[in-house]
Formats: sequence, structure tokens, C-alpha cells
Amino acid sequence: AHLGLEDREVERKQGIISMVSEMWHTSSLVHDDVIDHAETRRGSPSVNDKWGAKRSIITGDYILAVSVKSLADTQNPQVIKTMSKILSDLVNGEFQQMGNREDDDDRFQLYLTKTFNKTASLMAYSCKSVAELGLSGLPAHSPLLMTSANLPNMAFNYGENIGMAFQLIDDWLDFVSSADQLGKPAGADLQLGLATAPVLFASRQFPHLKDLIVRQFCEPGDVEKAFETVLKSSGLDETKRFALEYATKAISDIQELRDSTYKNELKSMAERTVERCS
Repeated sequence: AHLGLEDREVERKQGIISMVSEMWHTSSLVHDDVIDHAETRRGSPSVNDKWGAKRSIITGDYILAVSVKSLADTQNPQVIKTMSKILSDLVNGEFQQMGNREDDDDRFQLYLTKTFNKTASLMAYSCKSVAELGLSGLPAHSPLLMTSANLPNMAFNYGENIGMAFQLIDDWLDFVSSADQLGKPAGADLQLGLATAPVLFASRQFPHLKDLIVRQFCEPGDVEKAFETVLKSSGLDETKRFALEYATKAISDIQELRDSTYKNELKSMAERTVERCS
């Protein structure tokens, strides 16, 4: 809409990006459930629980393989290169999730980097790829190529900020929602030894949490103690405020887009991302 294009072929290829993004997300969830030994997903038995780890891994790999074949159909090397960064980030994020830091600031930065790699990267590079495809549909001498050169970066920033806000609210929901709402048992991250934003914020108010974070909640009673401490801290409120900051940035990122129903929907999406905790 911003470029004023009506090109069916470009729209078809942009649709491929949407499909591939969804498939990569699904593949990562299947693999995640194996890594986390998850028994349920969205209130139903996980693939891992129903079919076992071996079949689950192969299923995730198959989804990935089919999606890469579809991605090649865009016939755009730059877009394929952009999208490939998502897979690299996903693997890096998984390794980062296994790590820990002693220093508070380093620990929080690791959390943010991991959150980008495991969640926001998918949204950021998918948005950027769609924008790159849009520009590829312009005539070689179109003045829009010059005036819209920053469109891919704008799209990337929007996707990154939406992704960060979404994951922060997901981490908030891990403490306040039922398993059916969240898709996994409440407090699941703590049980996996993961310190997310609510815990990290709470540890500033209740320093005794830091010892639990360092040992990844491995001792009896650690998970329960951390859960209760987060609930009585300001950690949940700070997490919501932090998510709202990212959502606000996302809305700011698209201010230069031409006014349209599509721009309004992008703004609404950013708002709905944080309204999940209302």
C-alpha cells in the first residue's frame, strides 16, 4: 500500500514469506517441545508426547525442508539471504538459553539478546523480506526506489519491536495465566531453569532471587519460592511497562508509511500485542 503497487506476482511471493514464517515457527515449537520434554502444547498432547522425540525431530526437520523449498520459489537471492538469518538466530538463541551470567546487567542483556534471536528475529526479518519484495516490484528507474530505500529497515524495526513486546507479554503470562491460555503450564519457564523478565526485574527488589537464578532453580522449593517472590514484587508491572515501550516503538517505526487501512492494522497489531495482559 505504501508503494502504491498492484503486482500479483510480488503479492504471491510476499505470501510465500508469510507461509515460510509460519512453518519455521511451527518447526521451532516442535523442536522446543523435545528440548523441554513438554507433554502438552495449547492444552493438547505435544507431538513429542504423542510420537516420541525421534519422530518429533524428523517432523520439525521435514517442515523446515519443505519451507526452504518454498522460499526458493521467491527467486530473490537477497530475500533468501535475509530470511536465512532467522534460522541462524534461532539456533544461537537456543544455545544462549542454556547459558547464564553472574553479573546482573550481563544477565539481562543475555535475556534480551536471546529473546530477539528466538522470537523477534522471525518477525523482524520476515517483515524486512516482505518490504524487499515490494521494492523489487518497482521499475528500475522509479523515483520510489530512492525515496523508499529505508523501507526494509523500517519494516525490520517494526517486526523487531513487535517481537520483543510479544515475548515480554508471553513471559508475563507465564506467571498469571492458565495452561490453556498460554499453551504450556504456568511457571513452565522456571521449571526449565529459565529466568525471564519478571524474575530479573524482581531480583532487583529481592536480591535473594539472584542465588536461585544462578543455580537455575535446581534445588527443591526454588521454583515455588521464585514464583511467589515474583508475584509479590513489582516485576510483573515492570515487565508490562517494558513491553509497552517496545509496542510504542513499533508504532513509531511506521509513522512515515502512507496512511491506509494497512497502516492502521499494523498499529492495531502493536496495541493488541500488549493488550493480552489487560
